[in-house]
Amino acid sequence: MGECAAYAGSFDPPTNGHVWMIEQGARMFDRLIVAAAKNPEKGYTYELDQRVQWLNEICKPFDNVEVASLENEFLAHYAQRVDARFVIRGIRNEGDYQYERGMRYVNSDLNDGLATVFLMPPRSLCEISSSFVKGMIGPEGWKPVVKRYLPDCVYTDLLHDARHQG
Repeated sequence: MGECAAYAGSFDPPTNGHVWMIEQGARMFDRLIVAAAKNPEKGYTYELDQRVQWLNEICKPFDNVEVASLENEFLAHYAQRVDARFVIRGIRNEGDYQYERGMRYVNSDLNDGLATVFLMPPRSLCEISSSFVKGMIGPEGWKPVVKRYLPDCVYTDLLHDARHQG
């Protein structure tokens, strides 16, 4: 069966940084589960169904990647339920490191067989986050700027949404 890893996040929306993480996870593990998370305490810009649809499109090229959703469940428990012995997490900066280090310890408390693999994206992707990209939508000239940070399927949908809102 081989090694399985889970990569979970809000993906609100998925960025090229997320795509890079998926590519790395697909290369490193026999099976990668990419799970769009929905936390009832958190507000999202895009519905879970939309985020899962984008991830399905993004993950099409990878035979060993499957897309799922994760609702109101700890990642450590989800990983155990889907037989993932690893979770992958991205570290872009010191803030990510501080947060992810704490989560690594919590996850191992909840599932002592779970290992966390930290990946550091290339410099060109380090400043990209979903929040950062959403904050750039709207001002004059936003389209070419935002396009460079998003997968085509996401950019196309955001462009379509912008046209219908304005």
